[in-house]
Order: sequence, then C-alpha cells, then structure tokens
Amino acid sequence: MTPDPLYLTLAVSLTLIVAYLIADRLARGTQKMLRAIIADEQEAQFVDRPGRLVRLGLFAIIAAALGTAALRLTGYTPESPADREALAKWLLQRGLRIAIIALAAYLVIRIGSAAARRFEREMGRGSGLDVIERTKRAQTLARMLQKALTTVVIAVAGLMALREIDIDIRPALAGAGIVGLAVGFGAQTLVRDIISGFFLILEDQVRVGDVAVVNNQGGLVEAVNLRTIVLRDEEGTVHVFPNGEVKTLANKSKDFGYYVFTVGMSYDDDPDKVMQAIEDAGREVCEDPEFKPYILNPTEVYGVDAFEPGQLVIKGRIKTVPLKQWLVGRELRKQIARIFRERDIRIPVPQMNLKLAAEDRAAFAASAAAANQESPGPGAAQA
Repeated sequence: MTPDPLYLTLAVSLTLIVAYLIADRLARGTQKMLRAIIADEQEAQFVDRPGRLVRLGLFAIIAAALGTAALRLTGYTPESPADREALAKWLLQRGLRIAIIALAAYLVIRIGSAAARRFEREMGRGSGLDVIERTKRAQTLARMLQKALTTVVIAVAGLMALREIDIDIRPALAGAGIVGLAVGFGAQTLVRDIISGFFLILEDQVRVGDVAVVNNQGGLVEAVNLRTIVLRDEEGTVHVFPNGEVKTLANKSKDFGYYVFTVGMSYDDDPDKVMQAIEDAGREVCEDPEFKPYILNPTEVYGVDAFEPGQLVIKGRIKTVPLKQWLVGRELRKQIARIFRERDIRIPVPQMNLKLAAEDRAAFAASAAAANQESPGPGAAQA
C-alpha cells in the first residue's frame, strides 16, 4: 500500500524531531549523572568529549524504532515479507559486524586518549623548576601520538567497513600505496624534518624559553614544532631552522647555568688579595634577597688563569638557575668593581711606554717650549 506523500513526509519529519529531542535529553541526563559521579574536573571533561557520538547513536536507534511505527500509521507496508527478512538478515550479520568494528575503533581511540591524558598527568606531577617544561613536552607528544592513532584507527576501520558492504578495497590500497610512494619521494625533506622534530621533542633536547645556539646562531627559543625550531636573537630577529637542517645545538639553559667571568689585575697587586675580594663580592651577591633565589652554588674562583701583557687574569664562575646566569653575573661584576675601589685594587688599563734617546728628548723639549711661547696664555687673551 502506498501512503499519501504528505502524510509520509509529515510522519518522517515528526519522527526525526521526536527522536532528536529524546536522544538529546537522554545524552544530557547521562552526562549530568557522570559529572556528579566524577569529582575530578579534568576527568569530567574527558567524559564530555564523546557526547556527540552518544547523542548520534541514540538518535539513530530511537529514529529507527519510532520510524517503523510511524510508517505503519501512515499505511506503508513493504511489498513482500522477503524484503523484511533480507533486511533483518543483513542487519544481524553484516550490520552487526560493522557496528562491532565501529565500537572497537571507538574504544581503541578512547583508550589511546585516556593513556595520553594519563601520561600528561604523570609528567606534570612533582615540584621543581622544569615542571612546566616537562608538562608542555608531554602535552606535545601526547597530542601528536593521539592524532596519529586516531588517523590510523579510523582508516583501518573504514576499510573494514567498506569490505563488509562488498566494496573491493584492493584498488584503494594499491592507489594509496602508489600515492604514498610518490609523496614519500617528493617530500623527503619534510619527512626528515618531522622525524627529527619528533626525536628533538622526545629526547627533551631543547624547550620553549631556553637560550640555545643552533647552527652557530644564538637566541631565545620561541617555538619547537615538528618541522621547525624558532629562535629570536637579542636584536629581535626571528630565525627559523628546519629540524632536519639542525647540525649543532647547544642549550645554555638546560637544568642550570654557569656564569663564567674573568677579571684582570695588575702585576703589582697580590693575587690572594684579589681572589679574596672576588669571593667577598660573590658572597654579598649570594646574600642579597633579590638574587639569592637564583643562585645554586657559591662563587668559585679558579685562580690565576693567564699571563697577559700588562695584567694577570683571574677566572671563576657562579652556578645559577636557568636563564638567570647573566642577571647574576652582571650584579657580581658590579660588586667586584665596588670592592676593588674600596680596597684600592687597581684594574689594569692599556698603557704605552715610549723611550726616547738623549737627542730626541732635547728636540722634544725644545719643540714643546716653542709651542708654549707661540700659544697666548689666559692673561694675554684677557688683555
């Protein structure tokens, strides 16, 4: 029996509206109940993520259940019982397998997401100077692995579902292999950069906020991506390096930093006195409340490091938290200069000694006297 198209359209529309309202209400109630059970805010957000999928599944089930009754009310019946039997057989066999594939793919993706979030939480625990950096690195790795897992699972599940509806997937696999081979040859540099970036992040070689020297170019690390690493030097210039092109990388703020300094002293001063003055200056910096939180170890004075023309060189260093070695080092040099002035320790300045022969000295004195006679004095200028 063929129903009136107007009644059929009205019945289907009402069925879809009612199914959506019921599914939305059930999904909201379920999420509300789960939020009440789970106290952790982060876990509650984790539960909220599959809300759309749950709502879609409930909508499909309710629409199918209500749709049969609505079609019967409009007077629509299948042409033969065989059609219903074939549909029921397909749903119980291939339809069920497709549903199992979709459910398994969903569970694998959710388990991967849960593992990624667990990894983020474990890396973010504890206390220390590098907790924030470790958390950022964990988030970067977790999101990257989660996206890769989701892509692979969806692709495999999609191919398995296509096979269940009698679509030959072998041409698709062959085409994907050819495309992948072509992309692989054409994007070797891109693949190399991505692989290098993955290990750069995994091994924690450099992090955002570090001061590093990449390929002999120093600067502050502003971004560490899968493909590039971005530095900004002290002039504000941004330098972008593909990860595959990074040949040398020196991290100057990994875990801690040293400020290495050299101080020149006169050959006439006592080295022990000078080294004691430097140690006293370092002690004052360590006791300063403004700089004390940044200093990990007291000032180390190595001793006389070199003999140079006109001066002896005293070398030392001070250990600080990352990125603070230059701030502490500038204060240390200021205190050293102050104590040197107080203790009358002279810092050598470049000098040049000239030796003149007797006749040269006489000629120089005569020329100087002549110059004084030619130049008018202050009294002559006033007159």
